[in-house]
Amino acid sequence: MASKIIYFTVNGRPEQAEFQIDSPAQDVKDLFRAAAEAGPHDILKLYNTKGNIINISPQLESNSPHACYKLEVVAADCNREPFGAELAVALGFDLSSMEKRLQSLERKILIEAGETPSVVYEMKNQVELFREKLESVEHLSWLGLFKELSDGTHKPSPFYHKRALRKTREECEHVREKFLQMSSLEVTEEVRQYLKTPTFDNWQWEDAEIMVLLQVMYTDLDFIPTFNIELEVLQQFLYEVYRHYNNIPFHNFKHCFCVTQMMYGLIWLTDLRSKMDSIDLLTMLTSAVCHDLDHTGYNNAYQINARTELALRYNDISPLENHHCAVAFEILEKTESNIFRNLTTEQYKRIREGMIKCILATDMTRHNEILNKFKSILPVFDFNNKDHKDVLMMIMIKVSDISNEARPMDVAEPWLDCLLQEFFNQSDMEKLEGLPVTPFMDRDKVTKPSSQTGFIRFVLFPLFIELANLFPCLEQHIIDPVRKALDYYTEMEKALDKEKQNRAQSDKAGKSKETGADLPREPDVPSEQPSANQNLSKPGGALKPIAL
Repeated sequence: MASKIIYFTVNGRPEQAEFQIDSPAQDVKDLFRAAAEAGPHDILKLYNTKGNIINISPQLESNSPHACYKLEVVAADCNREPFGAELAVALGFDLSSMEKRLQSLERKILIEAGETPSVVYEMKNQVELFREKLESVEHLSWLGLFKELSDGTHKPSPFYHKRALRKTREECEHVREKFLQMSSLEVTEEVRQYLKTPTFDNWQWEDAEIMVLLQVMYTDLDFIPTFNIELEVLQQFLYEVYRHYNNIPFHNFKHCFCVTQMMYGLIWLTDLRSKMDSIDLLTMLTSAVCHDLDHTGYNNAYQINARTELALRYNDISPLENHHCAVAFEILEKTESNIFRNLTTEQYKRIREGMIKCILATDMTRHNEILNKFKSILPVFDFNNKDHKDVLMMIMIKVSDISNEARPMDVAEPWLDCLLQEFFNQSDMEKLEGLPVTPFMDRDKVTKPSSQTGFIRFVLFPLFIELANLFPCLEQHIIDPVRKALDYYTEMEKALDKEKQNRAQSDKAGKSKETGADLPREPDVPSEQPSANQNLSKPGGALKPIAL
């Protein structure tokens, strides 16, 4: 029988596993569990070279020693019994004896019936499905299983779920040292021009390099001489910003960079330097840098429903955005990281007021309010009118904040994977805590394409189109790519629906074969015509895409 060799690393240690192609799945998992020296209740994850999770099974794709997979124990016992065992003891159950009794009963049934009843297989399948779903949940502290594991050196990945929420001091100092070493290097003109385009690929850049690129943005917009910003103060500010973004799947430092880079690109594409004051541009760029500081991966609905400290502090009014803003000005209150320290009192007051407006505008519950205000002033828009410019600044940061679909698909799609991971984690937590489950975050109801088609039609397009009405040059840069993204996810949604229908028909046919021999055949009855008052419309049929 043919065998397969899989090369992988465990804690940086190279290993290889060999097994036959027809080996049972559990045997293969046990093989990897032994290599990781993991306990029977520990949860293992295997990652390919791209950082994606792959299934540990006999169907694993063979690899070479130069393309090793990475095996990690992502949840362990933390030197104590899991919560389930503690609860069982508290309730007077002996799990070990119960397991032995179940095995004994299963053997007895097998002997008496000659075969294992289908109901037993069904129960085992349900337990297995629950176990797989449990392993996919990011935070398992409610079971006492979560273990903070050391994070070795590896290529940056968009998937942050295997890291602790807060950055460690060692991690921050390492990035800071690297950033300071690189900050004096001259960035090529080619990169500088690339940085001004919405096609920029963030995945090719490490955190220290991203900080260098942010420094380039402040330099190339002439903020350093105009506002007398000392270079070492700007570098300390960027480091503090990096330090205050958490290791979460989506709202992390890379997202901060993407939003800032899109804002930077829009400033150049629309030639805003000739239309607005430099102090407004500085406000917009710095707002983008700070707009999600200290985000923990749970949205405002969760904060309010869970009655978190933030919701209580800000009286349920944009708790996250208020917090991001407060953290930004805590950083700016420190002399060594205050890039505004050489401004006049009036200039500082103007920037603070503008940043608060911009960051609070990223609360999506205010989306329609802000968009309608912009639409109402668009026919008479005046760059000399402060109120008009304030609304434009809010629209610009909103566009930048949700602009991933305006990027090339190979840049945008990994961001959607990260966002869904963060969404699903929140809905899992809402279910565990008995809170209202956010519908568009429920892993049992949302698919990748369904999460995007409605969002693009009813949120992105109306917003992007209005900005393009003011700046027609943006049509090719942000609207055409979003049209392509909508086509892509619409086709994906159709393919998933077709696959679901085929699976349902296949299951139905299989059940008919199983029961057909036992059940008497019903006589043919003419199908009843639907009455006039029956509703024949498809679910969701009332939703119509906007005309573009």
